[in-house]
Parts: sequence; structure tokens; C-alpha cells
Amino acid sequence: MSLSASADNIAGENQTINDGGNMCLELALEGERLCKAGDCRAGVAFFQAAIRAGTDDLRTLSAIFSQLGNAYFYLGDYNKAMQYHSHDLTLARTMGDKLGEAKSSGNLGNTLKVMGKFDEAMICCKRHLEISRELNDKLSEGRALYNLGNVYHAKGKHIGRVGQQDPGEFPEDVKACLQQAVTYYEENLSLMRELNDTAAQGRACGNLGNTYYLLGDFKQAIKYHQERLKIAREFGDKAAERRANSNLGNSHIFLGEFETAAEHYKRTLVLAQELGDRAVEAQAYYSLGNTYTLLRDYPTAIDYHIRHLIIAQQLLDRVGEGRACWSLGNAHSAMGNHEKALYFATKHLEISKELGDPLGQATAQMNVSDLRKALGLPAGELSPDSEQLVASFAHPSPGLRRYRVRRESMEQLQLIKLTPDAKGKTPVPNSLNLNNGNTTSETKVPSHNLDHCDDEDSFFELLSRFQSERMDDQRCSLALPADNKENTAPIVNSAMPNAGEAQDDLLDLIVGMQSKRMDEQRVALPHLPGLCPPQSSAPDDGFLEMLMRCQGARLEDQRSSLPEEPPAPTSGAGTTVPDEDFFSLIMRLQSGRMEDQRATVPTTLK
Repeated sequence: MSLSASADNIAGENQTINDGGNMCLELALEGERLCKAGDCRAGVAFFQAAIRAGTDDLRTLSAIFSQLGNAYFYLGDYNKAMQYHSHDLTLARTMGDKLGEAKSSGNLGNTLKVMGKFDEAMICCKRHLEISRELNDKLSEGRALYNLGNVYHAKGKHIGRVGQQDPGEFPEDVKACLQQAVTYYEENLSLMRELNDTAAQGRACGNLGNTYYLLGDFKQAIKYHQERLKIAREFGDKAAERRANSNLGNSHIFLGEFETAAEHYKRTLVLAQELGDRAVEAQAYYSLGNTYTLLRDYPTAIDYHIRHLIIAQQLLDRVGEGRACWSLGNAHSAMGNHEKALYFATKHLEISKELGDPLGQATAQMNVSDLRKALGLPAGELSPDSEQLVASFAHPSPGLRRYRVRRESMEQLQLIKLTPDAKGKTPVPNSLNLNNGNTTSETKVPSHNLDHCDDEDSFFELLSRFQSERMDDQRCSLALPADNKENTAPIVNSAMPNAGEAQDDLLDLIVGMQSKRMDEQRVALPHLPGLCPPQSSAPDDGFLEMLMRCQGARLEDQRSSLPEEPPAPTSGAGTTVPDEDFFSLIMRLQSGRMEDQRATVPTTLK
């Protein structure tokens, strides 16, 4: 029987057990064990069973929500992760648990960042930072600073990706986000040095290097990546060492230091092979091939591109296969092997058509046409669309660049962000619970016109009319003596000396009646999954002992920080090719040199 099925069976049997809180905790413990063992999917099943079992202990339920949110984050289900971290935040605020509120805000901010909701993520992360500083919790403050740097870094990369600019050539709004990221990363690095947390220093240095790379400050990027490389070697972290070498290679490429870049790419290749990461190994081959093309060592470049092509075919990466064919065509053309160049250019054209890539198709069609002319072969018939693409690529215009930008931006279309301009017309998701649990479905701006006062008067008149009827129902009728029904004035006059006592009695009566109505109007704790009303009977001593033992040491560990999110797949990019900015750099550097290698076609006299 699977773990998921066994969890369901346990939860089903729990329906007949009185100590539901005990069963809830046992299921949660098993879910935590499975998640720590790496089986998050089975762990989620046990956490969900724990919620179905239910408990009236808010701290236990808060820990379950936090663990469940982290597990869904690992599994890539960010909507559910956001939902359960929102529940955790609600409970933390309800209990007045400031540290719990800080951690749940940080987890929620990280989840919103991965979902592309950067503005909402900033609100959560800043709240995390604010509470951490109030509590003077340096470790939590460091996490908050790191998270804020990540949010601004991700937002800058997201905005900058739209224009396809090279690093250092982004618009001012992108640079502002990246500079803000640098500020938070440097604060985090300073704090981690103060706390002597070397591993956290390495992470901060790596992010600082990446941010300075995007800002075009490649020397600063190299400085931080070298420090990151040193720390990774100190800890024996080969994955981090591999990333640092790859980033150093990219930075040296932009500085024109191709030989140094090649050395870092070779080290990246060795580490990828040791880690058994075939996709990263192929990326290293691709980077080395292009680097040796820039060094004009074409035989070596061809050897690396062939290795990249083989792995791309094995991994069924058609994008990477197309890039390998394009690179091989260029290298063979530079060596004068026009027949082989034509073969790879034709393969590149076929793959570009299959993938629906207009830019790749235009590039390949132009290369095929030039190579056929160089070989004395008929150029072949081109459709009007192909001729237009070739003409656009031969004489680059903003039109083709914008076409690609629009295509990629539509593929990566995000949800409408919660911005100040959009608040007046955009519903706020109820699951965020960013305002102390109070959510609004829509914010409306009242219209101010000449009839505003009349509308208010009508509203209050209507309210008074309805309330008056309810007040009449609440009034007590005075019991009048039967012989004085006809003459009420003397009775009123006789009651005047005791008016104070009558007023006190009336006030006591109103207080008694209104207190019942106020109890009915009190807002109960929001309905949350797994929250059960307190049991009338006290739990047994065994349950209390286990609860105290487990909760005392484990609650804060359960509300752990989110892991670093897995890299999101880039639209249109293959698994065996590096980032798009490197490919665009190679195209830009090689495009001018390919013009010199093309055969000149004699003009036809009419």
C-alpha cells in the first residue's frame, strides 16, 4: 500500500477516535519525516490527513500550515504554497506570535516572488524585516534582507528581459531595481560577516556577482564571483563551485578576455561531469565552442559544438540542437567548408521552422541562401514571407526585434499586479491576508456630486426607520394598574421622585439585552482547514506530554524558511544552452565577422 493510501486509511480510522489532536500530531510528524527524507509528495498526503484529523491547538496547526506550504513550494505548486503560508500568517497574527508572523511573511513573500507578484512580495518581505528588527533577531533580519534582495533582483531581471538588452544597457527603471537589490544584498553580506556565517556569505556574494553582471559592472561581478568560488571550495560545494566558474566565464567574455573565460568554462565542464548533470555539461560545451569561435580556433570550436549537439539530441532538446547546428554552420563557413556549413544551416532552418522561431528561421534562411550562392548552386525559391524575414535580418530594424520581444513577453504574461493605480479597479485576492486578515473584494471610489448630501439624508432616514422598529421591540412595556388606565398623567407624576431608580433599572435592562446581541455579533476566528473547536473533556496525560515534548523543540524548525526556488524554464530556451544574453552576445560579435566571410554575388544586369 502506498504512503498516501495508508495516510488516508489512518485518517479514516481517526473518525472513531476521540483524541483527534493526538492523531493530527502523529500524522504531521510522519509528514515532516517524509519531507526531510525528500519524499515531499508523500509528506503532503500525511499533512493533509493531519488537517482532516483536526486539532484545536493553534500552534500545532500553524506549524502544519508552514510545513505544508514549504512542501508545495518544493513540488512547484505555488498557488497552494501561497494558500497555506497565508493560513500560517493568519494564525500567527491571531496568536500574537511576532516571530511566527515574521517567518510566515518571509515564506509568503518568497512564494509571491516566484509567482511574479513582485509588489505583493515586497510588502511581505518588508514586514518580515520590520518585525525582525523590532525583535532584534539578527538571523531573521539577515533572511529578510536576503529575501528583499531576491525580490528586487527578480523584478529587475523580469522587466529587463522584455527588451532583450545586453547587461549594462537596461532602462533606468531596471537599473533602479538592480541597485536596490545590491543594497539589500550588501546589508545581508555585512550582517552575515558579523554573525560569522560563511555559507550565507557565499550565497550573498553569488547574488551580488549576478546583479553587478546585469548592471554591466563586470569587474565587480568577477570580484564577488571569485569570493563565491573560494567559499564554495572551502565547503566542498561542487554545485556552487560550478555555478561560480560559469558566471566568471560569462563576465570575462564581456570583458573580451576569451582565454580566461575558456579556462573557467573548462572547469565548469569537469564539475558538471563529476555531478552527472548532462544538461549543464552540454551548456559548457556550447560556451566553450562559442568562446573558441571568438578566438578563431575553429577546429576546437567544432569539436565542442559536436559534443553539444550529441547531448542535445540525446536529451531531445530541439532548441539546443538548432543552436548547435547554427554554430557548426558558422564555424565550417569560417574554415571554407561550405558543403558542411550548408548541411548544418539547412538543419538549423528545418528546426527553426519546426519550433516556429521567426528569428532563427530568418537567420538560417539567409545563411542557406548565401552558402548556396558561394557553392554556385541555385538560390532556390523563397516565399514572400521568407524574403521579408531575410531582408529584415540582413538590415536589422527595430521591427524584427520588437516582434520577438512581443512574442516572448506574451508567452511570459503575468497576472495583473497589485499596484496603487490598479487598486481602484482590481480585486484583491482573498488568499493573501496582507492586511491583518482583512480582505476586500473591490475598492470603489465614491463619486462626489451635488446629490451626495441628499443621498446621505435618505440613507440615514431609511436606517432610522428600520432601527426604530427594532428598538420598539426591545422596549419594555410598563404594567399600568387596571383602575388607572384612563388616567396616566398622575402615575407619571407620582413616578417622578423615583426617576433615578427607574433609569438605573432601564439601563441594567438594556445592558443585559445588548450584551446578548453583542455576543452574537462578535467575529469568530476565520474558518481554517484542520481547526477544530476545543473538546469539553481534557486530553489525557500522554497526549499533553507528547505535545509539550514535540512542540517545544520543533515548532520553530517546522516554520523554516523556504528553499531556493528551482530555476523556472525560460520561454523558448533549451536545457542544453546557457542564458539568452550569452547567445545574443555571440550573435552580435559574430554577425559582423560573418559579413566578411560571405561570397559577393555579382549583380544581374536588366
